[in-house]
Amino acid sequence: MEAWEALLLGAVEGLTEYLPVSSTGHLVLTSRLLGLPNDGANRAFTIGIQSGAILAVLSLYLPRVKQCLVGLSGSDPVGRRLSVALIAAFLPAAVVGLLLADWIDRVLFGLWPIVIAWLLGGLALVLVRALRRPHPVGLALEELTTRQALLIGCAQCLALAPGTSRSLVTIAAGIFLGLSGAAAVEFSLLLGVVTLGAATAYEAVSGGREVLASYGWTNILLGFAASFAFAWIAVRGLVAWLTTHGLAPFGVYRIVLAAVVAWMLSAGLVPAG
Repeated sequence: MEAWEALLLGAVEGLTEYLPVSSTGHLVLTSRLLGLPNDGANRAFTIGIQSGAILAVLSLYLPRVKQCLVGLSGSDPVGRRLSVALIAAFLPAAVVGLLLADWIDRVLFGLWPIVIAWLLGGLALVLVRALRRPHPVGLALEELTTRQALLIGCAQCLALAPGTSRSLVTIAAGIFLGLSGAAAVEFSLLLGVVTLGAATAYEAVSGGREVLASYGWTNILLGFAASFAFAWIAVRGLVAWLTTHGLAPFGVYRIVLAAVVAWMLSAGLVPAG
């Protein structure tokens, strides 16, 4: 891997991780276009550089993160409820992901399944009224119940399929459960820190040596830095964009992207596997 390729993958990861467009799908497509091998080291690298995107959210939502940590000690009731909600939302995907990890890698990591997921998610964003322009009035994040959080976590299981988008399903679930658009986005971002942090830690333990041997520290750090910078920019603009434009433009983007990649696959311009 060249340095510019590591930077490009980091930029793609950072820009797409918290937007409802599927970072995994974009990283798989980018890797295929770059001719990078579809092996364990490449997948571990793309998961590992998520840590930059995680750090971006931690830096932007530091007061809320501190509130959750204080809540775990019992000193802040609101922080404690939010921490419990995040744990409840994390558990379903953690269990299902461990059970189905091999099957997902074997069956769903091709570009054709990703194209289908892009298309279906795009149609949902365009056609479902509640997702086109979430109402600003709704439940605040502090009013989220553990039951609602668990339902959001169950929805997050759908995002184990590449191309679906973890952000899409968690934001959508939050909106359907009555959260305001801003609260749904914030909970999705915080849940992403927990979920992606666990995935990154798992890959570091299981595939860290393979990644180092294949790509080296320099490329890992470049990918991390680019992921942090572009995720910081994307997250800063997401709430404002949601308020003024809604989610429908992301749906149009997903549909167009699915059509373009389907054409590229049909024309043999990019390998499907």
